[in-house]
Amino acid sequence: MAGEIILETKGLTKEFKGFVAVNNVDLQVRRGDIHALIGPNGAGKTTFFNLLTKFLPPTRGTITYAGQDITHEKPAQTARRGIVRSFQISAVFPHMTVLENVRAALQRNLGTSFHFWKPEKSLYHLHERARELLAQVDLQDFAEELTVNLPYGRKRALELATTMALEPDLMLLDEPTQGMGHEDVSRVTQLIKKVSAGRTILMVEHNMNVVSSIADRITVLQRGAVIADGPYSEVSKNPQVIEAYMGSADNELQGAH
Repeated sequence: MAGEIILETKGLTKEFKGFVAVNNVDLQVRRGDIHALIGPNGAGKTTFFNLLTKFLPPTRGTITYAGQDITHEKPAQTARRGIVRSFQISAVFPHMTVLENVRAALQRNLGTSFHFWKPEKSLYHLHERARELLAQVDLQDFAEELTVNLPYGRKRALELATTMALEPDLMLLDEPTQGMGHEDVSRVTQLIKKVSAGRTILMVEHNMNVVSSIADRITVLQRGAVIADGPYSEVSKNPQVIEAYMGSADNELQGAH
C-alpha cells in the first residue's frame, strides 16, 4: 500500500567511546517515496546507513521494516528482506562487460552464487532480464563494453542496474551523484526518479539541486540528531537547517531554488 510506513527507527542511537554519532533518531520512510537524508559532513548519515544495513549494531533504539523488528538481525537477513544498499563502494567488476556485471548480480539474486564455472550457455536465460535492466538505466548501447572503460557517470548507472537486479523493495543510495560533473548529475538524478517506480528509495545526498528536484521528503541530521523533517519547501526555510548549512559553499541551500 502506497503511503504506509515501510521503515521506521525509534530512538536509534550509536555511541563510539563517548562520542554520539547517531543520537536518538526517529525516522519514518513511506512506501513509494524518495526520501533524502541530508546534513553537513560529520552529521552521522553514513553511520545511520550502517545501522540500517546491520554493519554496525545500535547502542540503543529499534529498527522496524514492513512491520517487523529487524534491530538485531544479521546483514544477510536484512538484505534478504529486500533492503539493498548501493554506491557505498563501486560495486562492479571492472574487467567484465557491462552485461556480465548485471548478469552476475542476477545470479546472486537467484542464489546460484557465482557459478563462473558453469557452461556459458546456461546463463543465456539471464540475458534478457539483464538487457531489460540496462535499458532502464540507458546503458543498452554499452552492453558489450568493458566496465573499466565506462565514464564515471555511466558506472554509477551500472551500479543502479546491478542494485535493481537484486530486486530491492527499499534501495539505500549513498551519495549517488558524488564526484560527478553537471551533465552526469542530471542524468543520474533522472535515472533515480525513473527506477523509483514501484520501490522506495532512501538516499544520502549532498547536492541540494538533486534533493529539491526528486525527494518527496527530507530528513536533516546535524551532529547525529534530526533537526528537521518534511518536504523540501518546508525544510529549506527552517532557520536551524539554514544555519547548519551556512559557510559551506557546496551545500548552500539557497542555491537549489
